[in-house]
Amino acid sequence: MDASKDRTRLERLFIRLEKRFPRVGRAIYVLRQPWAMLIRIPLGLLLVAGGLLAFLPILGVWMLPLGLLLLAIDLPFLQHPVNSTVINGQRRWTLWRRRRRA
Repeated sequence: MDASKDRTRLERLFIRLEKRFPRVGRAIYVLRQPWAMLIRIPLGLLLVAGGLLAFLPILGVWMLPLGLLLLAIDLPFLQHPVNSTVINGQRRWTLWRRRRRA
């Protein structure tokens, strides 16, 4: 897949996240700005490390995908895998909810 398509798909994903979670949408918007790279990369690395230490009480697996999303903004080689994982996860979630309702 083309790198520009991956970047565009990632942007759409973040816009959807901002709309779905309005309270954290402002923080997501700020972190997506080009000047926030100095905040975004260390924060992404810390979240990934915290996700790997999920056995500790406060840290959890929820930190891993959030950190990968933040890192994918600046690291093009992560954009396609992150996009694919999110899209597949959304499809599976929707199918699971439909089956559960039926």
